[in-house]
Amino acid sequence: MNGKPLPEFDLDGYLPYRLAVLATDLSKDLADQYRARFDISVAEWRVLVNVGYAGTPSVRDIERRVSLEKSKVSRAAARLEAAGYLAKCTDQADRRLVKLSLTPKGRALLTEIVPLAEAYQQQIRDMLGPHYQALQDALTTLMEKKNL
Repeated sequence: MNGKPLPEFDLDGYLPYRLAVLATDLSKDLADQYRARFDISVAEWRVLVNVGYAGTPSVRDIERRVSLEKSKVSRAAARLEAAGYLAKCTDQADRRLVKLSLTPKGRALLTEIVPLAEAYQQQIRDMLGPHYQALQDALTTLMEKKNL
């Protein structure tokens, strides 16, 4: 092997790497459940839950909240609209924005999905035991510092 030697680096202790791997794994576990039961993707879940609990957000609002590319949010919203879960309307104050809202069918779907998410969070809480609140506090601090 030629070239300059690599600097010392503890990949297994590198927090951004660990958080990314863990977030992907945790998200996949829950996604497998709602994909099997409701045939929706991770992006669709994120859009649906944000529309349900953040008023009538725009695609741009959701893009910022969930760190998804605009195209992924738009495609997910389009699939949810086609399935009858979301309605789109043009924002009256800024005609370039499309606002999203739940339909009755979307509201019914969320009432079935949210208990799955809450049960999954309880599993995580049980795994962490007394460390759960400390992790929540640390994540809150990081998110506030990053303005997320």
